[in-house]
Amino acid sequence: MKQGDDQQGLWRRIRVRLFGQPKEIRDPSLFHKLSLIPVLAWVGLGADGLSSSSYGPPEAFIALQGHTYLCLALGIATAFTVVVISYSYTRLIEHFPHGGGGYIVATHMLGPTAGVLSGCALILDYILCITISIAACIDAVFSFLPLSVQENKLLTGTLLLVLLIVLNIRGVKESVLVLAPIFVVFIGTHLLLFVAMANFSDHVWAVSQFAKDAYQRDVASIGGWGILLIFLRAYSLGGGTYTGLEAVSNGLQIMREPKVKTAGRTMVYMAASLALTAGGLFLCYVLAGVSPAEGKTLNAALAEKVFAPFTLGGPLALITLLSEAALLLVGAQTGFIDGPRVMANMAVDSWLPHRFSALSDRLTMQNGVMLMGGAALLLLWYTKGSVSALVVMFSINVFITFSLSQIGMARYFIRRRKEDRQWFRNLAVFLVGGTLCVTILVITVLEKFTEGGWLTLLITGILIVLCYGIRRHYKRVGRAMRELDEMLMDFPLKKTMNPDPPKPTEPTAILLVTGYNGFGVHMLLTIVTSLGKCFTNLVFVSVAVIDSGSFKGAAQLDALESSMTESLEKYVSLARRLGFCSEYRMEMGTEVVETATKICRETNARYPNCTVFSGQFVFPLPKFYHWLLHNQTSFAIQRRLQWEGIKTMILPVRVRI
Repeated sequence: MKQGDDQQGLWRRIRVRLFGQPKEIRDPSLFHKLSLIPVLAWVGLGADGLSSSSYGPPEAFIALQGHTYLCLALGIATAFTVVVISYSYTRLIEHFPHGGGGYIVATHMLGPTAGVLSGCALILDYILCITISIAACIDAVFSFLPLSVQENKLLTGTLLLVLLIVLNIRGVKESVLVLAPIFVVFIGTHLLLFVAMANFSDHVWAVSQFAKDAYQRDVASIGGWGILLIFLRAYSLGGGTYTGLEAVSNGLQIMREPKVKTAGRTMVYMAASLALTAGGLFLCYVLAGVSPAEGKTLNAALAEKVFAPFTLGGPLALITLLSEAALLLVGAQTGFIDGPRVMANMAVDSWLPHRFSALSDRLTMQNGVMLMGGAALLLLWYTKGSVSALVVMFSINVFITFSLSQIGMARYFIRRRKEDRQWFRNLAVFLVGGTLCVTILVITVLEKFTEGGWLTLLITGILIVLCYGIRRHYKRVGRAMRELDEMLMDFPLKKTMNPDPPKPTEPTAILLVTGYNGFGVHMLLTIVTSLGKCFTNLVFVSVAVIDSGSFKGAAQLDALESSMTESLEKYVSLARRLGFCSEYRMEMGTEVVETATKICRETNARYPNCTVFSGQFVFPLPKFYHWLLHNQTSFAIQRRLQWEGIKTMILPVRVRI
């Protein structure tokens, strides 16, 4: 036993050193400590939007195919789109202050089908957010390295992904604080870049003359409609620029109170910084006359050319690109912050396995973080880190969600036109935003269908089918459990109760239960009918599980504790009416196995002649996916307790589906 204890202790020490100490749930200042003020939220959630200036504008510029005189109009259109989408999401946050973003809006405004479509698109969006951020990051870093070392890109990206997974399991605020200085350096170097563009002020006249001549040439050769189509294509293929704008609405839970006001200020920071950066880059491209080069990003070529006249031009260009690469790394944070939250919301609604709503002892959605990181790694290797391929896949899923959110909110204000005096003004914002989003989505799908668009739609479709299969299974199990409740929750009992407290020396049955339901009553009656004469005491043990649905504030935790206490008191009352001496024990926690094992160990110390009972679903025909959709907590607890010498039995609860 000592060797096993040593091994567990070693693993625990490694885990603490790597991921940090578990959070103290009862800490009254816990929510304040974990929440983000607007500036930190701008870093943690706005970095995705701002870092998209590293790949969105370059893709749009390249899509112009030499018609660079359209750059100024493209910059203005990009900045306008950023402002419109940001403002619309600010209004959306005001009407959905509990967060959830596009998934919640689509579900409530357009129905479950639109909701699951939006949710699946968002999940893939955040996986792609991580992937494209890593891919663009290593592209920026390797822009200043010899071509001979380019083969190490994927390995470098893999190591960065593993680092981010570890950081995010430690906690959101910890990861944001570590990466905040990078954000500051990026802002500073890009401000310096725009200031340095003053050296190219004498190019304005020449560039304007070139633009005028090129425009007249194109009007004569392809006409006004041809120019418009070129512009719309470039505008749509630069859709990656807007990909981080929904992050705040999805991450509202981590905002400092008052959440809506904090989120609104964060959106202002995001919109202003992205609009100025993206719009400014288009102007810089045309004034500096840059063009893509092998092994270099467009922004790398721009930085080299702009800083070349300065004494420290080389180091300045290098720092600018390294800060851009580092910010892309920070931008990947959005995928790790918001992706698991979308999965948790869908898990609560039974579209995904319920385990994705669970929190770790660091109060992070560890299962979601691991899945997001693993899927991003697969996509990175599948696409070989190609930013051009990834940005197409990324944009399609983003604008599916954007479009559904805009349409849903437009429908909301149409319905409220009699109650809301400002309904038309609000409607106009969402109609404009919806038109822009649908336009970008349609053009991107049509233009890039064979270059990755088909794969995005296929994966999204497969995920939707899986979600419907998961929900169908949970509904069938739910119906079976309701039937169990109806059979067992209301049966005649004698009025007299056993008032005696449990005696420590008497045989004791410890029942692991959740809420007061047919599942728990079934276990109790199984013990009474099969082993009732073997036990004098019945002790009910439960863990008030804190998941993403309940971890929203101190009031929710108090309500959870009160609800669980009420359920346990019902079990004790039932056991006493059946003639047993009974009591209950309960703790709050995120790790069911760890917490339940601890309570059982303490209970065993008081009642040494005890046996622990837990329940497990048993299906007529076990399927390979049951282990994923239903937890194996009972077996894990049994292994731990039996190792410690505590007798443990698992009672089967048959579910006919």
